[in-house]
Amino acid sequence: MTQLLGRVSPEEEQQFYENTESAGLRASWMGRRLERKPQVEPFAWRWEQARPLILRSGDIVTPDRDVERRVLTLKNPGLDYGTTHTMVSALQLLLPGENAPAHRHTPTAIRWVLQGTGAYTTVEGDKCYMEPGDLVLTPSWTWHDHNNEGNEPMIWLDGLDVPLVNTLDATFFEQYPEDQQPIVGVGESARKYASGTLRPAWEDTNIPYSPLWHYKWEQTHAALRNLAQTDSSPFDDVAMEFSDPATGGPVLRTLACWIQMIRPNVNTRAHRHTSSAVYQVFKGQGHSVINGQRFDWDEGDFLVVPSWAWHEHANDTDDEAILFSIQDIPVMKSLSLYREEPYTENAGHQPITSVFEG
Repeated sequence: MTQLLGRVSPEEEQQFYENTESAGLRASWMGRRLERKPQVEPFAWRWEQARPLILRSGDIVTPDRDVERRVLTLKNPGLDYGTTHTMVSALQLLLPGENAPAHRHTPTAIRWVLQGTGAYTTVEGDKCYMEPGDLVLTPSWTWHDHNNEGNEPMIWLDGLDVPLVNTLDATFFEQYPEDQQPIVGVGESARKYASGTLRPAWEDTNIPYSPLWHYKWEQTHAALRNLAQTDSSPFDDVAMEFSDPATGGPVLRTLACWIQMIRPNVNTRAHRHTSSAVYQVFKGQGHSVINGQRFDWDEGDFLVVPSWAWHEHANDTDDEAILFSIQDIPVMKSLSLYREEPYTENAGHQPITSVFEG
């Protein structure tokens, strides 16, 4: 006859939990529930502080002798590593005559050019000369190296999905046999795909990233201004996503790249979403409110908006403000985890409870 289970003594209960622990088991009813415990903090980094330091790093280390790349990471104070839980951003410096050796890795990367001319990134043999406002992609497992043929320092913003790939235990790296890979063309991907609406009929574009690796600022800015005359979002004002010309989707499977204009005297409405974002103020001035905290920003500054954080942007001046951002929207959507929600109180604007003083 089966004995019915009843209440046990406190000593027996204690022994039960000790036995489960020693067996490598955990009683799931003992406290851990399905609840959000965000670690990523809203934060801002000042260009006036970061620029002298990244330039000074040119006197400290050399990329072809001392280190693989000369970078300063935008470290989130709530994390041991990373700018958000899925992305890391960093400033990279390349001085005249320098080479950052060729390699490839499974994490995907983007380069958003901030300062200088005369340098180029070679992606799979395609030599892409970089200028401020250019976006260069180095997709997962593509060979890439950076070289400066000019007479001035080059600074760009790196964005990578390293924290995500590390979490998935899928990080691999390979050094190219030489410092520079062979160049097979100059601006080839742009010649083939930059028109956006037309592409070579014979080419197979069934690849997991955009075949266009170099998005030029002149075209980006023109498209942004054209859209500003037509329509806008109540939450992001005039916002555009860089797209894969073959699919119309995001440029990379794990990272989306946005460019947006906050027009003069516009204050967007607040919303929140499960994706996180790292912003760079490419032009202008303004402020953002993130979970009730006001972040004033100036040209060159950087800003992080965590997942599921209320946020809105405002331009208090008579000139346009332009923000570039990397976001983890594609991976959240591919996992059916993306959701967003508007802030409905106070006409869509959060009460300001504090001001960031970083």
